[in-house]
Amino acid sequence: MLYEHLIDDCLAKKIGEGGLSEETFERSLAATEPALARLRAARDDGSLALLALPARDDDLALCRPVAEAYRATCADVVVLGTGGSSLGGQALVALLGGGLMAGSPRLHFVDNVDPASFDALLASLDLTRCGVLVVSKSGGTAETLTQFLILLPAFEAAVGRAGLAERVTVISDPVASPLRRLAARYAIPCLDHEPGVGGRFSVLSNVGLLPALIAGLDVAALRAGAAEALDRGLVAAKESPPALGAAIAVGLSGERRISQTVLMPYVDRLADFALWFRQLWAESLGKDGLGTTPINALGAVDQHSQLQLYLAGPRDKMFTLVVLDTAGQGPGVDPALAEEEALTYLRGRSLGDLLQAMARATADTLARNGHPTRVIKLARLDEKVLGGLLMHFMLETIIAADLLGVNAFDQPAVEESKVLARQYLSEAGQ
Repeated sequence: MLYEHLIDDCLAKKIGEGGLSEETFERSLAATEPALARLRAARDDGSLALLALPARDDDLALCRPVAEAYRATCADVVVLGTGGSSLGGQALVALLGGGLMAGSPRLHFVDNVDPASFDALLASLDLTRCGVLVVSKSGGTAETLTQFLILLPAFEAAVGRAGLAERVTVISDPVASPLRRLAARYAIPCLDHEPGVGGRFSVLSNVGLLPALIAGLDVAALRAGAAEALDRGLVAAKESPPALGAAIAVGLSGERRISQTVLMPYVDRLADFALWFRQLWAESLGKDGLGTTPINALGAVDQHSQLQLYLAGPRDKMFTLVVLDTAGQGPGVDPALAEEEALTYLRGRSLGDLLQAMARATADTLARNGHPTRVIKLARLDEKVLGGLLMHFMLETIIAADLLGVNAFDQPAVEESKVLARQYLSEAGQ
């Protein structure tokens, strides 16, 4: 089993009036069955492309030579993209914990347009030993186009016009777009963004897996874990972890006015995963006055910055703790240095012992105080497990959208700000 999904502390029968009543839970869970049936049908007939990704390898055959070329020639690879074009790759590469695998270049995900940060990155790079990956599903993302247009002259000066075709790769929809035309002008190779997969669901496509391959991760294991979680998720609702999670989240929203959902991994390597989830949940569900606000936190750090509010502030939050078995891991405390009576509880204990104890204490404290809390327990964290977590939360999000009656795959509200930003830039140049 990739993970355990423990939900009892979300239910009123366990934690009291802050939890979901049995009646509402059963009703909400039963209401997930139509969504599960549609997802099973879509998996079988291929009509929902993201569900077909775990079983594919043809697209990886196109990505592997690109990744191998970057690994052979580059000390650094800059990934230009924002939102779903960047967060998935970041979540995958974070599995390395900030380190590098042998033969892997450093990856830099540039997902914002703060000029100071961009200048600092450029100043730190040897562009003659650098590669660039440009990701925009539409091919018209203003931030990504601006980053690329600014980087392009400096990069061409460093590697030459011919070098651009060897050191730059574009991922974009296979349609006419500003990014595709720019790539054609400089003979830059393009990989097709999976047309039926939206950006925030694209982590298991080449958008996420090409950076993962460059970093040296086992992408076949990622997809294998996703396939296992998909099979486990598309069973009867009472046995489906994503359906259970969606039923609880939507049920709590309606019955207990839970308006925020906190994802708090007790694993540094999952901090970027929580940021990926934040976009997935927010953009997929926040429509028609519905949805709950996702909050990313990190244990044990946020016990010292957020737990006071979580316990004694508004009772409007559901909590999901992701806990890895770290018992005995990491350096330990020399008993000879913990002779003082106040330190006896630390004698011989490791960092992993402390982290695990703090995760358990937070989960128990939240539940004892009537806050709905589920725990996702991991025996290990590797590519296969991470693939399973990614698929779990994508399925949970899609099922929750179905329960709310909203389209999980669009984001119409953000278009207004994009139009205004282009207008303001045009006006500034007049």
